[in-house]
Formats: sequence, structure tokens, C-alpha cells
Amino acid sequence: MSAPPTTTYRECCKQAIRAALIADPRVFLMGEDVGRYGGCYAVSKGLLDEFGPERIRDTPLSESAFVGAGIGAAIAGMRPIVEIMTVNFSLLALDQILNNAATIPHMSGGQFAIPLVIRMATGGGRQLAAQHSHSLEGWYAHIPGLKILAPATLEDARYMLAPALLDPNPVLVFEHVVLYNMEGVLDPKVSSVDIEKAAIRRAGRDVTFVTYGASLFKTLEAAEVLAREGIEAEVIDLRVLRPLDEATILASVRRTRRCVIVDEGWRSGSLAAEIGMRIAEQAFYELDAPLRRVCSAEVPMPYAGHLEQAALPNRERILATVRALLRPGS
Repeated sequence: MSAPPTTTYRECCKQAIRAALIADPRVFLMGEDVGRYGGCYAVSKGLLDEFGPERIRDTPLSESAFVGAGIGAAIAGMRPIVEIMTVNFSLLALDQILNNAATIPHMSGGQFAIPLVIRMATGGGRQLAAQHSHSLEGWYAHIPGLKILAPATLEDARYMLAPALLDPNPVLVFEHVVLYNMEGVLDPKVSSVDIEKAAIRRAGRDVTFVTYGASLFKTLEAAEVLAREGIEAEVIDLRVLRPLDEATILASVRRTRRCVIVDEGWRSGSLAAEIGMRIAEQAFYELDAPLRRVCSAEVPMPYAGHLEQAALPNRERILATVRALLRPGS
């Protein structure tokens, strides 16, 4: 019996878009270089030839303009998938995302829905320097009216898009740049995923890790090392950054009584700070140790590879944080 075929995170993203285009004639993809070039990260390669320029639309280099066009198309009954090349470029469309997409359903008294999906690459680790290595998904998770997704696994990359397109409100999908080349076998038993709840990727009893995106795999590696030391860590993949699945987080922390949050965002004003505060508000007296977090260094992301890796959360920092938490003074 032959081994199941391997695929990549990139291919899973592509097949998710392809399946959506086939399933619903209202769906179309638009963004910079998504057509003839095949996408900045080659996610949409080949889709223009298959579906044509009406469904795969190259846009001018104006994020504000094409995100605004996507909002208008969604109001008019279409199901646009808007690709923004990298998360930093989304700042050029922040007015459209914050003041229009997130607010029109509310300000219209529910008369207008915005069934819009915006995909963008996020994160550091590819030596793209300070201009293109941001992790700003925590900023967007601050905004009411948006749903924020961060697929880390192949299954989430493949199957999160379909329910996102069914949501009547705008959904932002953050795909971490270092994951596009990740290879693996897509679980044949999975044909859909939940975009409401976090997932426990590893069960444990001694400490809870809360993380998402590319940091998930660094955290799982750290959990494997800790297991050899007799420390069983539970690893929660948030997957959905807004709304946060508080129930899963709190239930895990109440079991393990310790928590370390691993977040690629900067420490100040981070998503990690929000999660930590929610735990403090609702489970403070069930903790046996202080809350801890591992975040990116408070600097613009360096270009040099060794400095970039030092600035990002890494396995060694995660391990050191947990060991200090469980073995103070050691």
C-alpha cells in the first residue's frame, strides 16, 4: 500500500481558493499579482488559466482602492477573496477595513452584510527586514466587527476558507510566511474545520502553552523536549484570534494551573497581554505560578538572519521560560 501523498501549506491555501471558486460563482479572487504572476507566494499560480480574468483579478497597486472595491462587491452580493501581499501593506487599507468593513453592518442597522474575506501573509523569519516582517494580527484582533483567523496546520489552511466565506461579516485570514513551504500529509479524515474554537494540539498536565501561527511548531518542539524532562505541557493553538475561545483556554489553565503564552507580536500591547489579563480576571486564584509570555523583541525586525531569529520567539526562550516557572531558582 503506497504512502499518502504529501502536500504543502501553500498548496492547501490554493486548493481552498480553487474549491471556493468551483463551489460558488459569486466567489472571485482579487489583489496585486494574483493573476499572471501567480501570487507573491505562488498561492494562486495556475488559477488565472483555469478560471479566467473575471474570477482572478489583478489589481492596481492601491490597497485602499481594491479593498474598498472588495467591500462594495460584498455589499452587492458577491463573495470576494481579497489578497493583500503582506500584512504591512494592509495598513494602507486600514481606513477601509476599520471604518467600513468592520462598521457598515452596525451603522446600517444590519441592512448591509460584508461577506468579505481578506487574506494576507504575516510574520517574520524570511529575512524580509523591518518593512515586511510584522505580526500585526493582534492589532486587528482589537477591532469589533471582524473575525480574525490564523491557520497553522495544513488542515486549517485547506478548510478554513469555506466557512469564512459563509460568514456574513468580514473575515481576515493571516497566513504566516514561513509556513508556505511546510510539507506534510493532509489528514484524509478531515473535510471541514471549526472557525469558532481553539484546538488542543497536545494534551498535558503541568503547564498550558497558548499560541498560534508559526509559533505553534516551535512550541510543540519545546513541549517534546520538556516531556523528556518529565514535564507534560498542553499546547493550545488559538486558530481564531477574534473572538477568542476563552472557554478552552480557561479550562486548560484550570487543569494545569500554569500558563505560558507564545506570541510573535511585540510584547507591549500584545495579544499575549490580552490573553494573560483574561486569565487573571477569571482564573487568578487557580494559578500556582505567575503568568508568563514569550514575545518578539521590542525592535524593528532585523534583516540579518541570526539577529532576526534572536528577535523572534524561539524554542530556547520558550524552554527557559517554562523551566524557570516550574523550577524557580534552578
